[in-house]
Amino acid sequence: MLVKSNAGTAVMNNPLIPVKNHEAVINEASSSIIDVLKGHIETGKLKDLVKYFQFPGIYNSNPLIGTTVNKFANRLNNYYGLEPADAMATAKGLIPQVMQQLIKQSQNKIEGEFSLSHLMDLIVGNNTTTAKQLAVA
Repeated sequence: MLVKSNAGTAVMNNPLIPVKNHEAVINEASSSIIDVLKGHIETGKLKDLVKYFQFPGIYNSNPLIGTTVNKFANRLNNYYGLEPADAMATAKGLIPQVMQQLIKQSQNKIEGEFSLSHLMDLIVGNNTTTAKQLAVA
């Protein structure tokens, strides 16, 4: 839902993306975000991931953003035929703002849909003890 609510200019109003592909492209963006976050966890960088969500001021230069933008741009190029420059522009128009909102919503102290522990549950399963311990540290 977070990706879909931010997809206006980058996807929905993008003449390079046919209407029939809008939903699929939104799903690709969501999958790209999840894949990068999951990859970060699987490569032992959970503490870095938790810091990313704790300190929102670092998101502009954080490699998570760049990696996610590149992954999504590659998918747009490979699966939807967008030229590399167009794919990159589309990815840069969507992914950073979604990630920024994801960070802000995850910092909400109420255990909600985008809380850090819930996000970790979605990404790695139901074992968020480590993530919760790191968030407190």
